[in-house]
Amino acid sequence: MPIPQEESPDTQSSLALGVIGNGSVAALIDGKGRIVWCCLPRFDGDASFCALLSPRREGGDWAIELEDFERAEQHYMVNTAVLVTRLYDHQGAGVEIVDYMPRFRSRGRFYHPVMIARRVRPIGGAPRIRIRLRPLCDYGANPPQTTSGSNHIRFLLSGVVQRLTSDVASPMIERGLPFILEKPAHFVFGPDETLMHSAADFIHHTLERTLAYWREWVRNLSVPYEWQEAVIRAAITLKLCQYEATGAIVAALTTSIPESANSQRNWDYRFCWLRDAAFTVRSLNRLGATRSMEEYIRYVFNLVAADGEREIGPVFGITFEHELTETQVESLAGYRDMGPVRVGNDAWRQRQNDVYGSVVLASAQTFFDRRLEHPGDELTFRRLERMGQMALRMAEEPDAGLWEFRGRTAIHTYSAAMCWAACDRLAHIATELGLDDPARYWHNEAEALHARIMKRAWNEKLGTFVDAYDGEHLDASLLLLADIGFIGAMDPRYIATVDAIGNALGRGEYLFRYIAPDDFGAPETSFNICTFWYIDALAATGRKERARAMFEHMLTRRNPLGLLSEDLAPTSGEHWGNFPQTYSMVGLIQAAMRLSRRWEDAL
Repeated sequence: MPIPQEESPDTQSSLALGVIGNGSVAALIDGKGRIVWCCLPRFDGDASFCALLSPRREGGDWAIELEDFERAEQHYMVNTAVLVTRLYDHQGAGVEIVDYMPRFRSRGRFYHPVMIARRVRPIGGAPRIRIRLRPLCDYGANPPQTTSGSNHIRFLLSGVVQRLTSDVASPMIERGLPFILEKPAHFVFGPDETLMHSAADFIHHTLERTLAYWREWVRNLSVPYEWQEAVIRAAITLKLCQYEATGAIVAALTTSIPESANSQRNWDYRFCWLRDAAFTVRSLNRLGATRSMEEYIRYVFNLVAADGEREIGPVFGITFEHELTETQVESLAGYRDMGPVRVGNDAWRQRQNDVYGSVVLASAQTFFDRRLEHPGDELTFRRLERMGQMALRMAEEPDAGLWEFRGRTAIHTYSAAMCWAACDRLAHIATELGLDDPARYWHNEAEALHARIMKRAWNEKLGTFVDAYDGEHLDASLLLLADIGFIGAMDPRYIATVDAIGNALGRGEYLFRYIAPDDFGAPETSFNICTFWYIDALAATGRKERARAMFEHMLTRRNPLGLLSEDLAPTSGEHWGNFPQTYSMVGLIQAAMRLSRRWEDAL
């Protein structure tokens, strides 16, 4: 159902964005159909459309402006990544904007070019519109050079040349001249190549095939009985965050949206964290979308092969870059003028020891899922064993932890437990493959490590697990100990830890990841994935009604198009942090899968 944008909660207006994409590129679109963020020619490229981060010069967007604008409404076409925006003026005239990026099978492969396609048609009266296409270069620093013909405009952007082909005359677009829209207008902003068909025919053909692709993809998902629409939208969004050329999955599509107002917690998330990607893969696996897992494993094994015997870093570029040097961009003032804007992420320099378990857990299903065309074999297992050996070596070494502390290290419980998980899963995989000696070896190593973690991570005085060896603090990652199989969900020690975390880190219906001050002071916003982890833990420990109530509340906190950023302000529900956040969509899917009534019980 179309969502009237004027009724969107004010607290969510700035991140009331939709996302379109195709596995090569993605764009964010606001409630009036304005493209405000798109990096070209790939997720981590220059932000050609950067209006979201307030360029200091005019431009950085692509707007279809309706004169005498009164209201807007917006929705996705059902079960697709195709976005529809309708704008109405005060006389009742209106236009409909359909935005998508082509994606479908063609000639035995996927067609997913670096391309934005837009169709604008009148839906009443005599609407008068203006096209403002204003990409910028070098993160908003400079306008692009352009050349044009009668029906195309070439933009020489940073590292890529894009061509706009349209059935609207070029001078109307170049000068932003208003005109009455009497018939549909078509815009194809893609590679610098001559279209073999008219823009109208191209969009008609590729739109139908793109719609068919997404509907078929969704049809093959194993969704829960309840909350299907929310789960499907989350799954599509996760799919849009995978860079298909390599299999990498980015944590989010943006950089430098602060975790809270004026906090300086502004980070670039357009890279592949092995941990975040593993959560995404496991979540899509639960829905039966296993192709993302196979592509991601290909990405990881390419990384591992290049690293030799070195430690594995926590985050990499989407084309295997190891060094992601962090710099600040002065040409962008930042989200709501809340800089700095950072490009790159110095987390690549950190040691985060949970990554070894993340890789093994993301890969484990390949050895047990008989649907796969290329299931895991002994060669795959031997590659994963290197992750196990690194896990044994690093399990009880200090690291920055999954929250990426920049000013301190410790032997974090979650990191150690994930190293245990690597050994435990390798034992199961070896058993499945009939490799008796490796199975025995990994089983024994897992048991020994488990005992050491239990001794050092349990605080007898507090009666809970703690965030680090011999520590005294809680953090939300301890909620995952049951999920990874480290301890049973009904074990009194786990239940006590869940309750303590709820009391210490809970703020109403939300959960903080931790509350102790870090490098930037005390956190001010809740972390959405942690709230979902807590919901999941409540359900696992028998508090299902409370879990359902919290989950239903979180669904109301999504933006008008069903998406979530990284963080929420507990008092207002305002969205903060990079967007759309894969962690948050993963949490939604996992909680829905646990809480939903089963199909066989519901029908």
